[in-house]
Amino acid sequence: MVMAYDMYDVIVIGGGPAGENAAAYAIAGSDRTAALVERNLVGGECSYWACIPSKALLRPGHVLDSARSMPGVREQLSSQTLDFEAVLSRRDAFVSHHNDSSQIKWANNNGIDIIRGAGRLAGERLVEVGDQVLRARHAVVLATGTTASVPDVPGLRAALPWTSRDATNMHELPKRVVIVGGGVVACECATWLAALGAEEVIMLVRGKSLLPKAEAFVGEMVAAGLRSNGVEILFSTSPKGVVRPEVRDTGEGWIHGGPVTVDLGHETLTTDEIVVAAGRAPSTHELGLATVGLTDGGYVGVDDHMTVLRSGNDWLYAVGDVNGRSPLTHMGKYQARVCGDVIAARSEKRALEGSRYCATADLQQVPQVIFTAPEVASVGLTESAAASDGFDVTTVELDIAVAGSSLLRNKYKGHAKLVINNHTQCLLGATFVGPEVGELIHAATIAVVGEVPLDKLWHAVPAFPTVSEVWLRLLEALRDQ
Repeated sequence: MVMAYDMYDVIVIGGGPAGENAAAYAIAGSDRTAALVERNLVGGECSYWACIPSKALLRPGHVLDSARSMPGVREQLSSQTLDFEAVLSRRDAFVSHHNDSSQIKWANNNGIDIIRGAGRLAGERLVEVGDQVLRARHAVVLATGTTASVPDVPGLRAALPWTSRDATNMHELPKRVVIVGGGVVACECATWLAALGAEEVIMLVRGKSLLPKAEAFVGEMVAAGLRSNGVEILFSTSPKGVVRPEVRDTGEGWIHGGPVTVDLGHETLTTDEIVVAAGRAPSTHELGLATVGLTDGGYVGVDDHMTVLRSGNDWLYAVGDVNGRSPLTHMGKYQARVCGDVIAARSEKRALEGSRYCATADLQQVPQVIFTAPEVASVGLTESAAASDGFDVTTVELDIAVAGSSLLRNKYKGHAKLVINNHTQCLLGATFVGPEVGELIHAATIAVVGEVPLDKLWHAVPAFPTVSEVWLRLLEALRDQ
């Protein structure tokens, strides 16, 4: 018996930003067809449970802190605090109240069919979604992302701890919170919980610093900022056991039962909720990878065309967090653009000539902003990473103290560092810490990706009076070394 298939040129499993971009680019300007398979909401983790809601929760605290630092404004604020319900209302508007109809409309307007359900590979170019079987003429793209990991600590899973999804979509504010982790999610979560009025926020950090992959001063400054807002940080500390006698599955973002007791070995903590921000794992366990000769459960390795690393394979691709190269939304979308262009070229039997068909920036030129207080913005390699990769480097760093930063807010505190390749005299990396430094990082990204020599950067004159004038101070300090 011949099996009946629903045929598409391109099938994408996973409807987040990376999946959406891959589908759109693969069929752009053509009569090719595409299907986007999504089990939850089209728009994915970023739109509803990560980037968008977290930044919506963080921004009001940044604005209030900035206002309190400004004479003429702070006097009008008195002891004003954030309006919790108003902050949540704005967040809910940004996540469209978990209604993905606008995303579906976008997809349909771009010639992409939405198929609801859990997609899995069923053989070469085959995808199963429930009882439906899809077949791809040209490509299948995996864009299933990652899910939050919960450490194997006695009693922790049974306590139904909050993960990032609960924390970004909270409906009530726990007065006492323990956060397990010291990375980006943990630091941002501690920032907004403190700003929104949590009375006790305690971070349990397994290592000796926050944000350990960043330059050393980053973790120190973020820790100082958190402590100034009442957050307690316990380094070299991990939970040994968790007990929650009155546990209830109350739903996402609601406190999951009664008080939680956390055993640290030498002491115990009692808290209203525990948030686990201890890493993520690829969503590939039920993806059917074994049907095409791959190993279920791990990251899906790819080459720079985003083609899955497997002999004789030119139809299977993986973009975004699921391939493990760079777990950031903007880098997943970047990979997806490359992937879509590659699929389009191969389907039209065009040669993959030109840099647009190879992803390179997601390896050593990645920009990132961490929206703590102070903010962290970085791109490329740290000094330590550059040394590990065998580069001969020079570094320059200084406090951000220019007219623009002083005008931005009283008692501005910031720091900047550049990592320079001695062989090429181009930037390998840049890191900025301070209020609103996120808006500085694209200039650094252009310098790193474009391999702009230092001699050229002297002629990139920063406007006065802006915080960007720190670029001139950095170049002067480098000249004087």
